[in-house]
Amino acid sequence: MEFRLLGTVSVDTLTGPLPLGPAKRRSLLAALLLSANTPVSIGRLTECLWDDEPPSQARGVIQGHVSRLRALLAGADAAAYGVELVTLGDAYVLRAPETLLDSQRFEELLMLAREQRGPADAVLMLKEALSLWQGPALSGAFAGPPLRVAAHSLEESRLATVEQLSRAYGALGEHHRAAALLTAETAAHPLRESLAAELVLALFRAGRQSEALDRFHRMRRLLADELGIDPGHELADAYALILRGAQGPPTGTARAETDGPVPVAGPPGDAGRPGPGGPAGAGGPSVGEPHPVDLLPRAPRGFHGRAAELAALSRSAAGEAPVCLITGPAGVGKTALALQWAHRSPAIFPDGRLFADLRGFSTAGEPAPIDVLRDFLLALGVSPRRVPESVPAAAALFRSLTARRGLLVVLDNARDSATVRTLLPGGADCVTLVTSRHRLEGLIASDAARPVPLDTLETDDGTALLAGVLGEERVLAEPVAARRLSELCGGLPLALRVTAARLAGRPRWTLAALAGELADERGRLACLDVDDTGVAAALGLTVQHLPAGAVHQLGRLGHHPGGHYDPYAAAALAGTDPVTARAALEQLAAAHLVTETAPGRWVLHDLVRLYARSLDPASAREALIGVLDHCIATALAAADTAEPGGEPCFVLPEDYRRPSAVQDFADRAEAMRWLATEREDLALAALAAREAGLTDRAWRIILLQWPQMVWRARDSWSPLLELALESARAERDAYAESRVLTLLGWVLTEEGRTAEAAALLERSPSLAREAGDPLGEATALINLAVAQAELGDLPTAGENCARALELARREGDRHTEMLTLQHLARMHLTAHRPAEALGCARAALDLGPEHEEAARRSLLLAVCGEARLALGDEEDGVRLLDRAAREAERDGYDEGAVRALEALLKVSARTEFRRRHDEALRRLAEGG
Repeated sequence: MEFRLLGTVSVDTLTGPLPLGPAKRRSLLAALLLSANTPVSIGRLTECLWDDEPPSQARGVIQGHVSRLRALLAGADAAAYGVELVTLGDAYVLRAPETLLDSQRFEELLMLAREQRGPADAVLMLKEALSLWQGPALSGAFAGPPLRVAAHSLEESRLATVEQLSRAYGALGEHHRAAALLTAETAAHPLRESLAAELVLALFRAGRQSEALDRFHRMRRLLADELGIDPGHELADAYALILRGAQGPPTGTARAETDGPVPVAGPPGDAGRPGPGGPAGAGGPSVGEPHPVDLLPRAPRGFHGRAAELAALSRSAAGEAPVCLITGPAGVGKTALALQWAHRSPAIFPDGRLFADLRGFSTAGEPAPIDVLRDFLLALGVSPRRVPESVPAAAALFRSLTARRGLLVVLDNARDSATVRTLLPGGADCVTLVTSRHRLEGLIASDAARPVPLDTLETDDGTALLAGVLGEERVLAEPVAARRLSELCGGLPLALRVTAARLAGRPRWTLAALAGELADERGRLACLDVDDTGVAAALGLTVQHLPAGAVHQLGRLGHHPGGHYDPYAAAALAGTDPVTARAALEQLAAAHLVTETAPGRWVLHDLVRLYARSLDPASAREALIGVLDHCIATALAAADTAEPGGEPCFVLPEDYRRPSAVQDFADRAEAMRWLATEREDLALAALAAREAGLTDRAWRIILLQWPQMVWRARDSWSPLLELALESARAERDAYAESRVLTLLGWVLTEEGRTAEAAALLERSPSLAREAGDPLGEATALINLAVAQAELGDLPTAGENCARALELARREGDRHTEMLTLQHLARMHLTAHRPAEALGCARAALDLGPEHEEAARRSLLLAVCGEARLALGDEEDGVRLLDRAAREAERDGYDEGAVRALEALLKVSARTEFRRRHDEALRRLAEGG
């Protein structure tokens, strides 16, 4: 038995591959194999099997695939190979020897190749490793986000192995083999620069210099056309090596000359040439001989992570006279990243490195541009007497002096694009590195600056930063507390360094004790200040340069109970309108105080949120009420669009304040999408309302999500509805309590907690009568009847449905009448009264228009068909069930299609029905 991930996901046995079935089952197997011998939770498997919102029956679909996979493995005598698929609590684990998994054997061969002393043995191992690949990794599986990441990682490992094999061929002098191997791979991966660089070198060393140059120029044009970038250092270094003619004959040589960085181009003239103004004393400024200068501060200590950003800087710096722009919020480590990169490759800048702190966000104020230019010119050898006094003249001289030099210019803490433009060097071989808390989009537009956005650190990198200051022993002694500190600091390097400084000065403190102190939001910012350094101070320097409207908006954002903001919510918080709020959010985003995660949707970093809350503490309650009423208004609009026939929450709070604008929804799909997207924030808003004593808002915000709850009744709504019930009872509001009980009872019935549901629902009709809510009473009676029918008490269930029907007709509400008849029809059918069932179902269909919800029409048509069969009219019964199935199939209601087709298969053996039934089941399993 062999498990394959390096190609089509499969299980090979002595009798051939196992019939794994649909792509979702292969995805499940792939997820288990990628974590072989380790439990994989249901939640993780759900992420692997679905790209977006998983279906309500996701757990059942996964259980079905696991059951089928177990049966397949058992049939292949997997136990004899030490393979078993077991359940551990809320997770599954596939136990299997690593030797049965091709990806594990691939890694083992790579490790053996690295241990070989001679290139010939390494070649054998690497070729064996690559022979295990039979196509793209994880083929044939539905690739949810985690599987896409895993497939990409495996492919990266394969490509790195190809490059390693080409270098091993080169060490043996077999450059033609290396070139042949790389030619095929570069065709499949035309934009991978490392492959192209290896191919250029292999062709050159094989004596095919013209082909090597042609490959380089083709790659350069492709990068420019497709990505708008210049070649990176690897490719540029290979080109420079060819131009220099190498350090010996091109064939039969090893790759020793590429061990260190190779400058793409040094000073093009003689080292002793005079400056661009001519020889000294010839009328131009007195400029000394070009010599390396270095104004860089020391390299940052304790620097960790940022591999992707460092690589991005290297790529951005590979073009002609590039301007690289590192942007990010205060304290995220922009200067540290710039200096770390600048200190890594001094050989790339043979004429030196200049540095200036522009203090764009400092209380000390910004230096005058002429002062910065003077420092640069003096460092480049200009006599103090020859430095121009005007900014334009000094900038022109600076550009002239740098026109033929290879320099790095670091401009730290820039506040605006205009200042940076004045200080840009003039040479094609110069690189300018700018850091800013602002996005400096003007610099991107005018000088093609290449942004390298900097985000917070991942938890592991944050923990490593703490270890770099405190020592690994102290962090390893409390690993859980160290991770918690990293999380509480939000991955912000400044906050982590302040935390580490506090602990370093107090060796008796435990990490857990400080984590406990930071866990209290009220004092967290104070804990993150030490001496003259702190998060609040850094954020304050950013805020002081913002317009008043943006500062006002930021202060109100701090009081939002949720995590996300759109212009409507921001306007409700600030007491403005969505247009004004959007403009303020854009200004805050430009200053990296909020982050736009999707079009029109922003978030605040936790520490920025705490700082924002401190800007305007007196407005907390006013802002909270504003955003709660926004939630109510928008949820009302969404519910009305999604279910225009329903009205579960139409009485607004007495002091309700209508927002200046309420979001419109084009159709049901858009409204349901908003309810699904905002579910977590709506729950947080309801909880904040309850804690603030605004219980009249809390239950409304929860109850207004009823279209989503009915659509996805098994999505763990019970805890939220219990909060709504508590809030309704605190208000002593019979209407609210009845409506919440009715919805909670329905959800509990769908969850299989029928007896509990029936007990709760018993009280709901009387509460509705007390509140004067006849339609609420009818809905409560319907849900109570459904629970009673599930428990086997059909007579009582029928009586309650009859009472509900009477109320609906008396109120003239066709929606509730149709719903009652639908459930009554099913109860009659269960009680073996097909004629009554048929009458109820027909009456319900007569009430609804042709465009009535597909699910309801399908269910009613199925009841009609089953009733006809029970009455002995097989032909009409089959016709109606077939119609129910086809309407469900047409509208994507696979559950209804399966139900109708199952009823058909009881009376018909037609292959068409079996095929459609199996296809509907497959769609349910694959796509949910």
